[in-house]
Amino acid sequence: MTLKRTAEVVVIGAGIQGCSIAYNIAKSGLRNVVVLEKDTICSGSTGRCGAGIRAQWGTEMNCRFGLAAIEKFERLQEELGMDCDLHQGGYLVVAYRDSEFERLKESMRLQNSLGINTRVVSYAEAREICPGLSAEDAVGFTFHDRDGHADPFLTTFAYTEAARRLGVKFLRFTEVKAIKAVAGRVKGVETNRGDFDAPVVVNAAGGYAQHVAKMAGVDIPNFSERHEILITEPVEPGVCPPMLISFSGNFYIQQRPNGSMIGGCSPEGHPQDYGLGTSWNFLEAMSRTFVKLLPRARGIRVARQWSGLYNMTPDCQPILCESDDVKGFFLSCGYSGHGFMFGPISGELLAQQILGQKPRIPIGMLHYKRFERGELLVEPAVV
Repeated sequence: MTLKRTAEVVVIGAGIQGCSIAYNIAKSGLRNVVVLEKDTICSGSTGRCGAGIRAQWGTEMNCRFGLAAIEKFERLQEELGMDCDLHQGGYLVVAYRDSEFERLKESMRLQNSLGINTRVVSYAEAREICPGLSAEDAVGFTFHDRDGHADPFLTTFAYTEAARRLGVKFLRFTEVKAIKAVAGRVKGVETNRGDFDAPVVVNAAGGYAQHVAKMAGVDIPNFSERHEILITEPVEPGVCPPMLISFSGNFYIQQRPNGSMIGGCSPEGHPQDYGLGTSWNFLEAMSRTFVKLLPRARGIRVARQWSGLYNMTPDCQPILCESDDVKGFFLSCGYSGHGFMFGPISGELLAQQILGQKPRIPIGMLHYKRFERGELLVEPAVV
């Protein structure tokens, strides 16, 4: 295969962010787009995530992103021509502290004002939504029925194939080694397969975004955490129809359409970690959480466990902008565990900015300079 050495846009990273950005740029008519991936498509954080999709957030920006992403997911099969295995069983959020429940209700009022029909449900209603639930120690629940989950591989592959049909080139096993910039403007990238010249370079490198940014001389305060996750053998449907999640309880659990259940939590102390190993500690702790919340899960065998990287920022909000210091260098990173669910909308919004259009949802507050200015957008609804 003869490599194309020039492009109008080079995108670094073929996870959901990179593929969505490339597709949306090409859809708008800019077809000479190249996506560089150091491994295989969807092999990074996207392919290792829990794949939840929700509009239940605590900040207005995330509520708008979440609702817009749900609306995109609901039409994605029609738009991309491939089923993304979307299931909308809702998110059932469990509060274990009075203060947490009050914050959830405050967030619910914000969500309702933005057209998100989250509601408080009783324990009896929660057990109707999730028949296997055991949560007598909880103090309250909220529920939004349009939340859910999709298949991260099918979704990313759908974007990839749709982008290919529009002329986008995907180069696997192509690792960026340096960013070329002259007089404050990006000129392209150097890779293990040679140089690529382009006036626009997009950093969608997931867990390694801070290192790619540094190649361009751009310092961002991102860091990466290793998060573990497990999946069980398939069991009868209906054990956990919604995504069951708690911020104070530190868990999320969902049941896939084939009956397997997926669960994960945040690591204690949130250490910076680029490893992708697994641990007995997580397996034991998560198994106890499963059985406590879903007694019917007792005896179900764990089929597999793995880990992936959350690319974190100090306020758990993404960076979505063009660099002030290197024009033409754009960043889409720091999603803090929510890159998959925001991918359809954040890809569209950054593509609009790259093309000189006004993003239909403002993203100016997501510039990385907010950290220097102390203008953090702290999101409380994060596991």
